[in-house]
Amino acid sequence: MPKILIPTALRQFTGQQDSVEVAGATVGDALARLSAEYPSIKKNLFNEQGKLRSFVNVYVNDEDIRHLDKDATKLEGNETISIVPSIAGGAAGIVEQNTAVLSNEEVARYSRHLMLPEVGMEGQLKLKQSKVALIGAGGLGAPLGLYLAAAGVGRIGIVDFDVVDASNLQRQVIHGTKDIGRKKLDSASERMVDINPNLTIDKFDSGLTSENALDILRDYDIVVDGTDDFPTRYLVNNACVLLRKPNVYGSIFRFEGQATVFSYEDGPCYRCLYPEPPPPGLVPSCAEGGVLGILPGMIGVIQATETVKLILGIGETLKNRLLLYDALSMRFRELKLHRDRNCPVCGDRPTVTKLIDYQEFCGIRPPVSQPAETDGLIDAKELKAKLDRGDRFTLIDVREPYEYQIARIPGAKLIPLGELPKRLNELDPEAEIVAHCRSGARSQKAVDLLKQRGFHKARNMTGGILAWSDKVDPTVPKY
Repeated sequence: MPKILIPTALRQFTGQQDSVEVAGATVGDALARLSAEYPSIKKNLFNEQGKLRSFVNVYVNDEDIRHLDKDATKLEGNETISIVPSIAGGAAGIVEQNTAVLSNEEVARYSRHLMLPEVGMEGQLKLKQSKVALIGAGGLGAPLGLYLAAAGVGRIGIVDFDVVDASNLQRQVIHGTKDIGRKKLDSASERMVDINPNLTIDKFDSGLTSENALDILRDYDIVVDGTDDFPTRYLVNNACVLLRKPNVYGSIFRFEGQATVFSYEDGPCYRCLYPEPPPPGLVPSCAEGGVLGILPGMIGVIQATETVKLILGIGETLKNRLLLYDALSMRFRELKLHRDRNCPVCGDRPTVTKLIDYQEFCGIRPPVSQPAETDGLIDAKELKAKLDRGDRFTLIDVREPYEYQIARIPGAKLIPLGELPKRLNELDPEAEIVAHCRSGARSQKAVDLLKQRGFHKARNMTGGILAWSDKVDPTVPKY
């Protein structure tokens, strides 16, 4: 009798048997007998009209029946029949189709999808049954959340612990002015459910950590990285590799963005592209370097597109390709990626078998609190008192000129950090110097440089001009 090979995804319906022998004069007869013997498998093979589903291919002795006589292909009795379903999103097998249906409302909602042969009813059901983990509800997470919800993804887990700030609204289009002060998790979820009432959202009101990452991500088919810091990127990467989950990656800075798919099939991981993180402070954050508000929309939509393609099992993904986007020149470039066989995470002999402390891995140490007078720090209120008393000292602003135009502290001398080494002659080594920036990070670098060059009375204003606005003068705008 002909033998039908059962793929891993369908063995749950055949008592975990990897092959079944059935009688039949044609392929159609054999599959009908298989369905009669194992009724649960029928809806995974045939549509409501009794036709083989579009995402299921059938081979007879390694020949595709589409190039033979299809389900009327005759059998002699000793053939091997292989069922080859498409696999969505790197998950273990096709999405089970025996429970999900589309309501009339959903058919109307997704009608433009249903008209696409590459999607159709089967694809929309895959989307409905898919589970996607979204790390972050900020710049990249905003378009991702909007479009994944609108596309019909059935379950989305959002990991975020931040609150909406006015400075977010220039790019994080999932939030509104009324949401300022609310948890991003809540405002994003509210908007996504408004777009798609059929969506189930899992809220994780915390940062992703080495302690919770595997438990959170384990139940999702695909992980989409919408993070904005290096420790979390390396954490997401390693968790995806350990869990064998595709990692849809995107990053943005100023006018440039990147996107690719890591940890998919035999493709590379993030560690293959960037084996080591940059030193702390070398690459400024979007808060310090700025970002074009439209940019995360472009990159986030690319990530959402890749996610939907992975779920549907269609098209060519960005695996092995790094897509670069330059908004100023409106150009895309593509670089080849290769899996590093010596990669400690996904290589042939991986040495990373568990999650670690990624703050430490990226060289980030927790701040040590010490008295301001002994460690070269000064508070915004103390600086205001010095100014009011008329104390003799030099206040320097090490931000960029365009930041100086946004907000400034009266009496501050503008010397951008990059120009400071060449302009030391403008400062008195014997004078007390106070440096400030936006938040205190760049000014600390300035103070370190000054002390190395003999300016021993240099101090850093903690919290930068943001702290000045909070504690001293609220009329100074925050950015």
